[in-house]
Amino acid sequence: MKKLTIILIILIIIAVSLPVKGKGQENYSDYQVIPDDAIRLRILANSDNEADQQIKRIVRDQVNAAITDWVADISDIEEARALLENRIPEIKDIVKRTLEEEGENRSFDVEYNDSVSFPTKIYGSYLYPAGEYEAILITIGEGEGSNWWCVLFPPLCFLDFSNGISVAEAIPGGLEEEQVDEEKGLKIKFFLLEWLGWS
Repeated sequence: MKKLTIILIILIIIAVSLPVKGKGQENYSDYQVIPDDAIRLRILANSDNEADQQIKRIVRDQVNAAITDWVADISDIEEARALLENRIPEIKDIVKRTLEEEGENRSFDVEYNDSVSFPTKIYGSYLYPAGEYEAILITIGEGEGSNWWCVLFPPLCFLDFSNGISVAEAIPGGLEEEQVDEEKGLKIKFFLLEWLGWS
């Protein structure tokens, strides 16, 4: 009888500690989800050394400022798409001028298509899956450094999605980590059942 009383007390404690629906949950309206029809901007730095990363950030600021201004009054993706396709030469000029102003004598490439590869990222409570997306891709030099990306249209570049972490960083051991061998099985013991002698 004593054991039964203890079990009831434990069950009551567990029930009381469970969150009530609507309380203690995050307000997802604080987050922006990337729409299906979106145009992204991805910039690949030459390398991960601080000087190359700084150049990437300066290029980002210049390009983003221009594009944000261009699409400010556009609400139709087809219109945004046509505008950006026509302005690729101007984007190239911005990148070239920025690199020259910074004394950077590196090659670069600017392309716009619907199959730019993006890694999986976790940003806030949202997971953005890896895949090929419509985007302007700017590659500086070798393009082997960390990238920066945001959503150009609809304008969400005030959110730096690159500050999210990769899934490999989020999961200890990364995605390469082997899962537990299913043949070995997994034995779960509940201390309460053992204590009662029911297992």
